[in-house]
Amino acid sequence: MLFWGALLLGGCGNGAADSVGNDAELRPRIVATTGMVGDLVRALVGQDAVVETIMGPGVDPHLYQPLRGDAIKTRAADVVVYNGLHLEGRLGEVLASRADSGATTIAVAETLPEQQLMAADAGLYDPHIWMDVSLWKAATAQVAAVLAQAMPQHAEAVTQRAAEYQQRLEELDRWGQATLDSIPPSQRVLITAHDAFRYFGRRYGIEVHGVQGVSTISDAAVGDLNRLVKLITERNVPAVFFESSVSGRQVEAIVEGARSRGHEVSSDWQLLSDSMGASGTPQGTYVGMMQHNFSTIATALGGTPAEVLP
Repeated sequence: MLFWGALLLGGCGNGAADSVGNDAELRPRIVATTGMVGDLVRALVGQDAVVETIMGPGVDPHLYQPLRGDAIKTRAADVVVYNGLHLEGRLGEVLASRADSGATTIAVAETLPEQQLMAADAGLYDPHIWMDVSLWKAATAQVAAVLAQAMPQHAEAVTQRAAEYQQRLEELDRWGQATLDSIPPSQRVLITAHDAFRYFGRRYGIEVHGVQGVSTISDAAVGDLNRLVKLITERNVPAVFFESSVSGRQVEAIVEGARSRGHEVSSDWQLLSDSMGASGTPQGTYVGMMQHNFSTIATALGGTPAEVLP
């Protein structure tokens, strides 16, 4: 197993020390980085802790520029939970500093055994583990174990919520597989703005191609764009997908390239990859985000969403 992202156990007293009679300030304070991580933490702690997420809807964590307030928030928090595997870009320096201080810090993706991770460029691992619901379920158990230690007075409740949430994720995983199985086998080709769906493809039997690599830091080369245009035209790919947190200009380029070769490809589809949907909407939760992705991909590629939602 990987080192747990400098997962160092500490107390949960900092938030309470700042309290001035407000119930929210008497509870442990947890800071999460991305929406997916924040939603996971909220599912586990319920109202027993105050959870704040740094990156909101539509934010690309690969390109995120840390604000001065981020360092203040992470230092003051009782627990910090982040994805890890270099997803958070430059915010990683702030998170490393926090971990080095000995405070409770959890890197969700780094709780998984290395053999379950997918290799990426420069000897790194692909950080997009949440795209495989079964991996997110496995990580849930690990995160819950640490939160139960960090919040001993609520340990039983955290453990119970974790069991319930894992059951929901198991149902989501089955529903997603059934939904994607409805796509004709020859059309199970997913082309997206960047390579965030490799775990998704491995888990659910979908061939995945990203215009950009695992990170969105660098642009795709002209050769990469031409390769995808050729793939679309030769295999009659019916649709390509934009992502809510990634610029769509390179997806537009391959759509135009396919059109110039006489092939019309639908591009009226948007997926949620590195960011969830707006708060208060169904897509503003991890389960809703993945339901949206499963349904959108199936519909665009000629399938039909399964009838019973998890």
